[in-house]
Amino acid sequence: MFTGIDEVDWASLRHAYGSAEDVPQLLRGLASADPAEREIALDGMYGAVHHQGDVYDSTLACIPFLFTLVGSRAVEERGGVVELLVSIGQDGEDREGASDTYAMACTAVRAGAEVFSRLTGDPDPEVRRAAAGALVRFLDEPARVLGLLRQRITVERDDRVLLALTESLGVLARRHPGYAAEAVDLLTARSAPPFGPALRLAALGQLAGCAPERLPADLVTTVVRLLRDRSERPPGRPQEPDRPETDTLVGHLRRLRPSDEEGSQLLRTLHSALDDRVSDRIALLVGQLDSPASTDRVNAVWMSPGLMREWRADYREPVALIGAQLAAPQDRLREPALALLEGLFELAAPAADHLAALVDSRPDLWVRQWERGAPTLGDPVKALARSGDARAVPVLGEVLEGRVVPNDLGHVITHLGPAATPLAPALRRRLGEIPLDSPETYDRAAPLLSALAALADAESVPEVLRLLLGVPDGLRLRESVVESAVRALESFGAGSCAAAPALRGLLDTGSAVAAVAAAGALWSVEGDAAAVLPVLVRELTSGGGQGRRAAEPLGRLGAAARTALPELIRMTGSHELWERMAAACAVWRISRDPEPAVPVLRAAWAQNPHTRVPIATCVAELGPEGALLHDLLCTELTARRRHQAALGGYGSHDIHADEQLLRVCREAVGGV
Repeated sequence: MFTGIDEVDWASLRHAYGSAEDVPQLLRGLASADPAEREIALDGMYGAVHHQGDVYDSTLACIPFLFTLVGSRAVEERGGVVELLVSIGQDGEDREGASDTYAMACTAVRAGAEVFSRLTGDPDPEVRRAAAGALVRFLDEPARVLGLLRQRITVERDDRVLLALTESLGVLARRHPGYAAEAVDLLTARSAPPFGPALRLAALGQLAGCAPERLPADLVTTVVRLLRDRSERPPGRPQEPDRPETDTLVGHLRRLRPSDEEGSQLLRTLHSALDDRVSDRIALLVGQLDSPASTDRVNAVWMSPGLMREWRADYREPVALIGAQLAAPQDRLREPALALLEGLFELAAPAADHLAALVDSRPDLWVRQWERGAPTLGDPVKALARSGDARAVPVLGEVLEGRVVPNDLGHVITHLGPAATPLAPALRRRLGEIPLDSPETYDRAAPLLSALAALADAESVPEVLRLLLGVPDGLRLRESVVESAVRALESFGAGSCAAAPALRGLLDTGSAVAAVAAAGALWSVEGDAAAVLPVLVRELTSGGGQGRRAAEPLGRLGAAARTALPELIRMTGSHELWERMAAACAVWRISRDPEPAVPVLRAAWAQNPHTRVPIATCVAELGPEGALLHDLLCTELTARRRHQAALGGYGSHDIHADEQLLRVCREAVGGV
């Protein structure tokens, strides 16, 4: 089976962690009679030889041996090895601009694809299931592939293999339009009785992706009914065998996967294929969330974030139903529901009653203790406060009185607005208790400062000054502590007049960050352009990377900053996008001349959606004079996709940032 393996100079090859001399042991482990050893070996292949989808020279060297393994019926659990081969070949196929190594991997898997045709009839159903997907992706004979799939789908009796064959028919229809008609006919037939609900759901999901015109008019009603039927039927196949409890990523992912992994996959496929049919997807979620089967509701909760992060819509009904899951006794329902609601911020308001009930009934969830690291605010309290619900205020007050205040509490308070004003005295006291020379000073102080800034609590000036003047040189993140304190003083405006001498003292300390922040704060406190303009112009022209920071307060100075215009106009041609954008906003606000600014802002808006919130804010502050960019704002307000949806990945504040953008756009356009 491993003929020639010792003739490969593995030590000269590489994988994710260096020399590939350990790869022969991994390959032999895949053929072991011990299931734990097989799992550890497969985990090692994914962890090193195919780390995060990467392909190395050692990956290429493994491919012939992997094919030998999957072709031998003496090897147990070959389905996982087939999936590894598919991943190696498909990563090379799917990556744009992939290196020669990826292309060679794809070519090598294609060259061995004849094996997959034989494996579609293997006695092991897990091998047949994996082979179906491999066959359609790597055997470059679509007519033959279609014939094999047609033959197998009529004789197969294992439910999971039937689902894989159904998915493969959809893949073939999308990859080979010339052969799509028969594949679509097979899918259409299997989307209707007498076939079972799982197979019908799988066929509908594939039709949605390759032939949406063949979907039933009552798609959502049909899907919800099939989900109910499926949840009421016992599994049509034996349960999976017990697996070894290994300390591997493969084992960890197996333990984390949904209890109804099959249903989850069926729904992911359908939601993905429906794409911009948002109203249908919302109706489908509502049907799932209203199901008597907890597995359907769990799957709906897990499906919701992908939809809500990408599309703008009215989510009040599904959000309220997600809130209702908080009363479920199962952690597997409550925890993902909380994770979603926490990331919805103001859009979680329809679930606020359920959140408040959970907060009231479970004080043990107010603060989350971690095995390592500082405690954080509990998810129910955080979600309730982020939604803007004032019922979070008394609870946050009790947490503030506790022995340890979670570091993220201050950031959460900023979402409560004036309702959080009663918390100001406790926030001031806690700020005054922070040691000035601790490595955790910044981590503890910055959130409290942001909360006091949001409340514009001028009474906290003494505590803020204590930090500003008392943090010793050399402390970890000292400059960030100073900047956070200065930003708080700036938010107090004239209420920080007692801090003016301290702010002036920062203008020439040698720290550009502190100088720019202090200049902006001093302008807010005293409105004395003569004191701050020279500092801002100095940092604007210093070339130390502070130009973008200095541009914002210069814009607030307005006409008083006209002497900075030549340098700001020059900066609108910077190679750095954010610097160009900040300079253009400042030029427009100072000169009231749109000509140098508008082209730069239009280009930035199109180039990077992250710039849209500050640009829209600038346009709103300009009032009627900002009308030259109102077309951008109006187009944004009618767009269905969230402004960052196409960037790939996601962040915990993406939905909140998008709602903020919409709010600013409405204010700017509605104010004219």
